[in-house]
Amino acid sequence: MLDPTSLWRAPEVNPVNRKARSIPGLNPINVYGRVFFFSWFGFMIAFWSWYAFPPLLSETIASDLGLKQTDIANSNIIALVATLLVRLVAGPACDIFGPRWTFAGCLLAGAIPTALAGAVTNVQGLMALRFFVGILGGSFVPCQVWSTGFFDKNVVGRANALTAGFGNAGGGITYFLMPAIFDSLVRDHGLTAHVAWRVTFIVPFICITVTAIALLVLCPDTPTGKWSERHSAVQTNLATHGISGAVVDVPGELTDKATTGTDSPSGSDEKKLGFEAAEPKQVGGFAQEAQIGEQAMLDTARGEVVVKPTFREAMPVVFSAQTLVTAGAYFCSFGAELAINSILGAYYIKNFPSLNQRGSGNWAAMFGLLNVVFRPLGGVISDLLYPRTGVWGKKTLIHAMAVITGVFLIAIGATDPNNQNTMFGLIAGMAFFLEAGNGANFSLVPHVHPFANGIVSGCTGASGNFGGIIFAIIFRYNGKDYAKVFWIIGVMTIGINLALSWIRPIPKGQIGGR
Repeated sequence: MLDPTSLWRAPEVNPVNRKARSIPGLNPINVYGRVFFFSWFGFMIAFWSWYAFPPLLSETIASDLGLKQTDIANSNIIALVATLLVRLVAGPACDIFGPRWTFAGCLLAGAIPTALAGAVTNVQGLMALRFFVGILGGSFVPCQVWSTGFFDKNVVGRANALTAGFGNAGGGITYFLMPAIFDSLVRDHGLTAHVAWRVTFIVPFICITVTAIALLVLCPDTPTGKWSERHSAVQTNLATHGISGAVVDVPGELTDKATTGTDSPSGSDEKKLGFEAAEPKQVGGFAQEAQIGEQAMLDTARGEVVVKPTFREAMPVVFSAQTLVTAGAYFCSFGAELAINSILGAYYIKNFPSLNQRGSGNWAAMFGLLNVVFRPLGGVISDLLYPRTGVWGKKTLIHAMAVITGVFLIAIGATDPNNQNTMFGLIAGMAFFLEAGNGANFSLVPHVHPFANGIVSGCTGASGNFGGIIFAIIFRYNGKDYAKVFWIIGVMTIGINLALSWIRPIPKGQIGGR
C-alpha cells in the first residue's frame, strides 16, 4: 500500500546498508530526498543538452551550415556513439570511484563541448561536437547506480524508474526550451539566426555546471558515508545488531557463491567480504530501522555490497545470461526511444507540412515528456508485482511490455498515419509500453549480480545506446521512409524479447538480490 506521507517523512532504513525503504521525494532536507532529487535532475539537465541539437537541426542549423539529410542522420548516430563508449566505462567507474563522482565527471566533461557549440562552422565541426556532447548521455549509468545505492529492494524499482523517467523527460523538455530560447533571442534581442542558435547552447552549459558542483557539495557517496568506507560501515552495522562481522578473505570470484566461516585462505585475488553470525539475537528495535531477520542481514552483507572488480572478475558478469536479458531488452526499448526521439519532429513535418519547426517540436516533445508518468509507472507496477511473484514477475513484465510495444510500432509503420489524431494516439500508446518497459527493466537490474551493480547497469545502459545507434543507422539508410523503419523496429523488438524470455532472471544460487 502506497503511503502519501512517505513522500516527505524520513524513511525507515535497512539496518545493514542503510538503504531507504521509502522515497521522500518531496523532502530535499532529508539526505535520501536530496540524493533522489539530484539523481533525476542531474540526468534531466544532461538529457536536455544531449538532445539539444535535434529541435533546431532540421531547419535552423541545417540552413546555416548547409546540411543534407544524410548529414543530419549521421550526426544523430555520432551523438550516440560517444554515449555508448562512456556508459561502458561509467559502469566499472561507479564500482571503483563511486557513482557520485562518476556522475559529476560526466556532467562536467559534457558541459565543455556544450559551451563550444558556437564554434561550429561546418559539417565536420558539428560531427565532432555532437560526439563529445554525447558524453552527457553516459550520466544515466551513475544516476541509476546512485539511486540503487540509496533505496532498498522493496522500492528500488520505482526509485530507479522515477529518477530515469524524470531525467528522460529532458528529451521532451529540449523540444520546448531550445526553440523557445532561440525564438526569444531572435525576436526580443534582435540576434540573427546564425548567432542565436549558438548562444542558445550557453543556457544548458550553465545549468549543467551548477548542477554538477551542487551534487558534489550537497550529497554523500552512500547512505553510510564515503564510497571507500562502505565495507567497514556494513561490518560496523552488523556488529551493532549483535552479528559479528569481519572482513575475511573468501576464495573465488565475483560470480561465485559466498561462503561463511572463520577459516579463510590468503591470496591477492581473494578479497570478498564474509560474515559469520554470533549467537542468535533479536534484530530490530532501532529508531527508523526496518525489522528484518538475521539471515536477511547476512545475505545483504554478503551479496549486496558493491565490490571493486578486476577485469578478470568483471567479464563473467558482463557475459552472463542474466546481464544479456536486461541488456537485450534495453537494446530494444531505450534504443527505439533514442532513435525515434531524433527523427520524430522531422516525421511529423513530413506527414503534416502545416506544422512548422516549433509546432512539430512541441508535439515531438510529448514523446519524451510522457517519461515523467510512464517510465515511473513501469517501476511501480514492477515493485507491486515483486512481493507476489518475485523476480520472475519483474522479468515477465519487461517482456510483456516489449511485445505490446512491438505491436504498436508495427501498427504505426503499416498505417503511416496522415491524420494527426491517429498519429499522436498511436505514438502515445507506443510510448506508454515502451517507456514503462524501460522503468521495469531498471527495476530488475538491481537484483542481477548486486555486488557488481555498476557493471550490470553500465552494460544495460550501453546496450540501450547500441540499440539507438543500430536503429538510427536503419533510419539513415531509409531516408524519409520513417514508417518502414517503425515496423522494422517493432519486429526486432518482439523477436529479441521472445528469444530472451526463457532465461532465469537471476543466477541460480545467487546470494542477495532476491
